[in-house]
Amino acid sequence: MNPLASFRVAIAALKVNALRSFLAMLGVIIGVASVIVMVSVASGASQAIEARIKALGTNLLIISPGSFTSGGRRAGEGTASALSEGDLKVIRASVPSVAAAAGIIQGSAPLVAGSSNWTTQVNGVNEDFLEVRDWALAEGRNFTETELRAGAKAVILGATAARELFGSASAIGEQIRIMNVPFNVIGQLAVKGQSGWGSDQDDIALVPITTARRRLFGAEQTIPDNLRQIMVEIVSAEEMADAQAEIETILRDRRRLRVGAPDDFRVRDMADFIRTRTETQSILSLLLGATAAISLVVGGIGIMNIMLVSVTERTREIGLRMAVGARRRDILSQFLIEAVALCVLGGLIGLAIGSGAAVAMSVWGNWPIALSPALIAIALASAALVGIFFGYYPARRAAQMNPIDALRYE
Repeated sequence: MNPLASFRVAIAALKVNALRSFLAMLGVIIGVASVIVMVSVASGASQAIEARIKALGTNLLIISPGSFTSGGRRAGEGTASALSEGDLKVIRASVPSVAAAAGIIQGSAPLVAGSSNWTTQVNGVNEDFLEVRDWALAEGRNFTETELRAGAKAVILGATAARELFGSASAIGEQIRIMNVPFNVIGQLAVKGQSGWGSDQDDIALVPITTARRRLFGAEQTIPDNLRQIMVEIVSAEEMADAQAEIETILRDRRRLRVGAPDDFRVRDMADFIRTRTETQSILSLLLGATAAISLVVGGIGIMNIMLVSVTERTREIGLRMAVGARRRDILSQFLIEAVALCVLGGLIGLAIGSGAAVAMSVWGNWPIALSPALIAIALASAALVGIFFGYYPARRAAQMNPIDALRYE
């Protein structure tokens, strides 16, 4: 019997007991739907997290003060001596792989425009900040060298801050007050979205770093050219490790740390952070996929049970087919095709349900998903393999029947 004819006979046999066939498929339907939903949601979350982390900048090293130690007691993160403009200049001059470096002063301050007010993060930055953060301007311009050097009262607003102060109107050319100091809006940043930690990166205002020191946040008495953070962009990912080691050596020397003493600063490699989060999400996706695969196995066991019942009920039919010339391999292929048809049909139904559920989660729950052709192919292939694996034993049992005993079966 050719495969097409066997398939037609298999479909006809399944239609005879349609309800039983559907109940047998139910486990496969649930299994495939679970695989689609869990893996697509996990993959979507992984891609979203990676995109948000990468939004911080590429090939980026972030340097910040570490913990201050006194008398064996360690204070919290950021309590050590601040970084300085001198540190920034030495890093730029001494590390060949540095493409750009930005010094930052951070603080929170109220912004007022007419009758609107909004409290946001205000960063004092230098000319390299937008390049290091890979952040484009939606409108306006960047700070000029003269504005940075003179401490001009100019500000660049993030998308969220601009929207809260001016609504849908353009902010360029408008005047706002930051801590009662008047500033002219010269630019608006492009939308960046959430960070890897869930904060809104667009809720920000940028001013020249000299302005931030002189008029907003002040300077430390011990370090008048203080920096809260230094961001360093490295030319290529291959040079990240060497650049980090060079920067750590420079800072230890400038901060006069003894040999063997712990660093009182911290250098974070965002590439490592991206890799760690990606690996974690990959493991989570595998765990979710394995959990969903259990449903497929349970569905396969249900298929095997139903096929065994079908073999028993159709014993006389099997004997009659053998008596008129059907070979054992014809019987084997017949029941195997029935099992695979059950699983593939259940897989298609599960695929439709799972895809619909994933899309619904994306639309109504605002949850990222990643439905790929590869995932769909794997889910259907898994259903077919379940049918072959769990359908083989009932099919083999049918094929090994003695024709005479089968015809006598009551």
